[in-house]
Amino acid sequence: MNGIFIRWLTLTGAIIFTSYLLDGIHVSGFVSAFFAAAMLGILNALFRPILILLTLPINIITLGFFTFVINALLLKTASGVIGGFDIDGFWYAVFGSLIISAISWLLNSFITERGSVSYHSYHRVDPGSPYPNRARHENQVKNENDTIDLENKGDDRWE
Repeated sequence: MNGIFIRWLTLTGAIIFTSYLLDGIHVSGFVSAFFAAAMLGILNALFRPILILLTLPINIITLGFFTFVINALLLKTASGVIGGFDIDGFWYAVFGSLIISAISWLLNSFITERGSVSYHSYHRVDPGSPYPNRARHENQVKNENDTIDLENKGDDRWE
């Protein structure tokens, strides 16, 4: 339950931040953004899957870009229901939904289901590794002190 509340707060922050970036999105205060985030969460949970399923052919034809229209319509619907949260037009809703989605995705990528910060959202890379971009798998290394030293013997042999 704590995770849901933290995600709700991140969506609230994303809405407030987007209102500062775009002139066509107006939020009267934290409480309006808080309820707008709740309404947006409810609309996304109940109606978004149905709308995506109903618009699947056009979504396939547009290579998924019609999803932006669905997100904008849900954001515009939330602004119509919640007082103190207003969007001036459709294009502000499109750009606002893009910004809100990006910020929410970024912030929520660091939050676990329990609501704590996820330490597995990033990876540590061994600078001496011949594969510097390869991440360590969390099940391979349990403790930072547990290491295996290998030496390249040539011909793709490691000992």
